[in-house]
Amino acid sequence: MNQLDALKAMTTVVADTGDFHELARFAPQDATTNPSLILKAVQKPEYAHLLAENRQRWHGRGLDERMDRLIVRFGCETLAHIPGRVSTEVDARLSFDTEAMVTRAQQLIELYEAEGVHINRVLIKVASTWEGIEAARRLQARGIATNMTLLFSFVQAVACAQAKVQLISPFVGRIYDWYKARAGAAWDEAAMAGASDPGVRSVRRIFDYYKHFGIATEIMGASFRNVGQIRALAGCDLLTIAPALMAELAASAAPLARALDAQAARDADVAHVVYDEIGFRYALNDDAMATEKLAEGIRTFAADAVKLEALLRD
Repeated sequence: MNQLDALKAMTTVVADTGDFHELARFAPQDATTNPSLILKAVQKPEYAHLLAENRQRWHGRGLDERMDRLIVRFGCETLAHIPGRVSTEVDARLSFDTEAMVTRAQQLIELYEAEGVHINRVLIKVASTWEGIEAARRLQARGIATNMTLLFSFVQAVACAQAKVQLISPFVGRIYDWYKARAGAAWDEAAMAGASDPGVRSVRRIFDYYKHFGIATEIMGASFRNVGQIRALAGCDLLTIAPALMAELAASAAPLARALDAQAARDADVAHVVYDEIGFRYALNDDAMATEKLAEGIRTFAADAVKLEALLRD
């Protein structure tokens, strides 16, 4: 058994790509997309027809609608290659507007339903700002499952659990990036690998907290930089992995041990915490890494959405 198959025996493997042609190669359960991944995919020759189709069919419609129709088209094509769910992201430029996020999410679901896709096969991705978490709370109450993205801290994870969201996506690799850049020449890659990786430690803390208190929200580690981070989180509910890293796992026949244990977390000594809006904002502000990476992530996704809009205009 290769390591990818071994991982699938203990963790739901999710493909992190906008290139749906790659999915059959690795047979993931679910798939995730974001504006950056779709922008990358749509510029490949094999996807040029999707842009042309969008321009022809929806010419004259509002740009927001055309953007949503494009990403839903990618989502529908993705669902044709997987048995599970696809995650589709609300425009990052709405990350501080609860009402706008709720409205846009409902529009995305309506577009999926118009294509014959059942609501239970779609996760709506929302940024883990306070406003985004409140939007997710409202969406969940209306039967729309959410995937909380751009999550970098324990406080965000706790607030998402309080909102009873379906799934959170802590960004392992971007946490790692921040600490590595901060350390500069003092960074010791070997010493900070595996279970010592700061991104891995962040997910382990969230995992232990969720499992200890029986929180139903799913945890999906995301944004990996190397297979060592993935191996160190084997046993997590889900892991969303880029095709290149899945290929690396599939090429290895070395044994893969479970790294996260829900039963051990239930038996651990873990303190319960609650955050209201003021407490959330203060705790997030107090975490320089999470504050900076959240802001950077929103800016990056927003910039790629603008680039995608430019392609639609052309």
